[in-house]
Amino acid sequence: MAFTALQTMFSLLTFSVLFNSCYGFHPKLINTSLAMAASEYDWSPAGATWYGSPTGAGTDGGACGYGNSVSQPPFSSLVSAGGPSLYKSGKGCGACYEVKCTSNSACSGEPVTVVITDECPGCVSESVHFDLSGTSFGAMAKSGQAQNLRNAGVLQIQYRKVECNYPGTNIAFHVDSGSNPYYFSILTEYEDGDGELASVHLKQAHSASWQPMQQSWGALWKLNSGSQLQAPFSIRLTSLENGKTVVASDVIPAGWQPGKTYRSVVNFKA
Repeated sequence: MAFTALQTMFSLLTFSVLFNSCYGFHPKLINTSLAMAASEYDWSPAGATWYGSPTGAGTDGGACGYGNSVSQPPFSSLVSAGGPSLYKSGKGCGACYEVKCTSNSACSGEPVTVVITDECPGCVSESVHFDLSGTSFGAMAKSGQAQNLRNAGVLQIQYRKVECNYPGTNIAFHVDSGSNPYYFSILTEYEDGDGELASVHLKQAHSASWQPMQQSWGALWKLNSGSQLQAPFSIRLTSLENGKTVVASDVIPAGWQPGKTYRSVVNFKA
């Protein structure tokens, strides 16, 4: 279907170019038309359900470890648990997707951006499945139809991966409560761009070398040093898809405390 439609689009564009050649050729118009045509076909099918309270964030925290951040800006409850292909054993935490539905009369057909903040290990009836928060599920509805859409319970939707964008928000590092001078663990939040991380490295004070941290679970990364760590720490993040890096220099200060969140002055740029 998509291929046939694109063939038709190319035929119409070719005719348009030939017909209007005597009036001047406008390649920008054709490029715009092709981009619009392609954008209609970069959506893929997925299944969707919802969990938690009807206007909530699914659950407080979830398998990514974001805690009560899921209900607060910039996440603002527009979050989802992901089946195995989305959660990616925790590497999918923080990824952003647009979702939309047309399969129910209450669907608006307009896209909603959600962030993966939790895992749905049993969501395997489709290759891709979103177990959305009640807020996210309802956001796909026409105005005033959110509860009617939630009453459907299960939907076939369309989705596509998009870049995360948190205007005015830089990357934050929450120090895990179990951290101590010999064991350091952090949760990273609000990465623009990919949203997903391939690796995290730490550099101690007065050191030129970066030490690789290990993924602990979800969005938490840890370093078991074996010797006392010397703060302040710089953190280097590498994104999963495009391999971009960003460095938060001395973001964890000397005298850091477990349970505290330290905000950087950097973020990934598109």
